[in-house]
Amino acid sequence: MTRYLSTILLIIFGTSNILAQVSETRAPHYIRTIQFKGQQTLNKLPIIKLGERLELSFDALNGEEEDFYYKITHHNFDWTESDLSKSEFLNGFDDVRIETYENSLNTLQIYSHYSLTIPNRETRSLKKSGNYLISIYNDSGDLIFSRKFMIMESIAGVAVNIKRSRDLKFVEDRQVVNFTINSPSLLLINPKQRVKTLVIKNNNLHSAINNLKPQYTIGSELIYKYDQEASFGGGNEFLAFDNKDVRAAVNGVRRVELNDLYENYLFTNIDRYDRPYTYNPDVNGTFVVNNIDANNSSIEAEYVKVHFTLNHFEDIGDKELHIYGAFNNWTIDGSTYMSYNESRDVYENSRLFKQGFYNFQYVLVDRNGNIDDGAISGNFWQTENEYTVLVYYRDQGGRFDRIIGVGYANSEVITNN
Repeated sequence: MTRYLSTILLIIFGTSNILAQVSETRAPHYIRTIQFKGQQTLNKLPIIKLGERLELSFDALNGEEEDFYYKITHHNFDWTESDLSKSEFLNGFDDVRIETYENSLNTLQIYSHYSLTIPNRETRSLKKSGNYLISIYNDSGDLIFSRKFMIMESIAGVAVNIKRSRDLKFVEDRQVVNFTINSPSLLLINPKQRVKTLVIKNNNLHSAINNLKPQYTIGSELIYKYDQEASFGGGNEFLAFDNKDVRAAVNGVRRVELNDLYENYLFTNIDRYDRPYTYNPDVNGTFVVNNIDANNSSIEAEYVKVHFTLNHFEDIGDKELHIYGAFNNWTIDGSTYMSYNESRDVYENSRLFKQGFYNFQYVLVDRNGNIDDGAISGNFWQTENEYTVLVYYRDQGGRFDRIIGVGYANSEVITNN
């Protein structure tokens, strides 16, 4: 137990990543199924255009029908708070109560489902591009949780290509992100200092690459053709379970029990790092809430205790095994910890999930909080992954970092050259 707590503390306080300047506050155990999405995304990192809509929802399982409030802050590329005053980036007000909530209907686990849409009557618009943080408070002013999102301007074009590593040591297991930035309408002065980029794999900010400088400039184009510096482990296709029919043992569910709540026992998983790559369609770590028998899954979906089991026979030393995915915003915490069952010689976890379809994977975490997502599942260059490149620019004399463009690519079209 001491080792586990020390690891969690190191994860919270020990990271030196630039994106940790402002951390997303973790929700308490009674806050579940936080869904934060843009106008055209599905439980992915919200990256929206100026004027588009944001949707945030979550469940409170304590049955108290609490009042919650939200605040919005604007941040620089490194997630330090920008010098803009509230009125410069927000039209209207924040620090407003979330008015829309409904109580669960015909569920074994009672909960209140809260939802917030921006823009709304009080927060009429967000006026600047860049990094934002939305923070949720209770009526005592205590911070409950926070989430990051980004707003962009469509000024620069970003062309992204995914390639295999040119280093023969990594050619079988890594994917490299090459990209170019073309800004014909905005002169990018001193780009090595003023242009910053963020390369994100599968909408996971925790593993993003953020220190790339342009290698070449041709006309109005900035060219980034790094190899090792812009590479990610290919990983493997995510594992999944689907319990939209809570009474049926299908789609990854081996057995169903009904106690105080429904309990789903998943099939035992095995190591995949030493097995051949096999294509298996996934949603790259995300999830969808769904109850096949409900008219409104937001309030009629059950909370199910899902049991995970992993056969892993190699000694992990002082490291830990966790389940990992967008279901809790790629967070390593007590609810994701896989404990070792000596009598069964397996690692186990049980955790509450709202009914639906979920992607997940197993990862190895060291004492410094470093996450190895290939130690259990392996790294394969063939794996299908989504990549996003965000381009930030600070004008000469500017007081904040704008997001002037975004590019997307999928490794389904990976090339060898």
